[in-house]
Amino acid sequence: MILQTAIEQKLIDALAPIYIDVVNESGSHSVPPGSETHFKVVLVADTFTDQRLIARHRRVNGVLAEELAGGVHALALHTYTPEEWQSRFGEVPESPACLGGGRRG
Repeated sequence: MILQTAIEQKLIDALAPIYIDVVNESGSHSVPPGSETHFKVVLVADTFTDQRLIARHRRVNGVLAEELAGGVHALALHTYTPEEWQSRFGEVPESPACLGGGRRG
């Protein structure tokens, strides 16, 4: 969980989120046990106000550039303003099932 913790801390330091949840979803994919390659990140931050979704994702990707260039294979981002988060009642979309390294169902 070293990488998961590093991702969370970098995002906290850079974006001061109101809410953050970093989930290691690697176990749901075709990777060795204990891998840290697939993550879902839920971020709620004032800094996202008046930003389009693509700008939010670019910002997060910039903060995590080192991790994305290294071992992180997939990063599912759910970025919200406090108002958007409140209107969703804290509900986050479920991640899709893994199709096994490029195989299609």
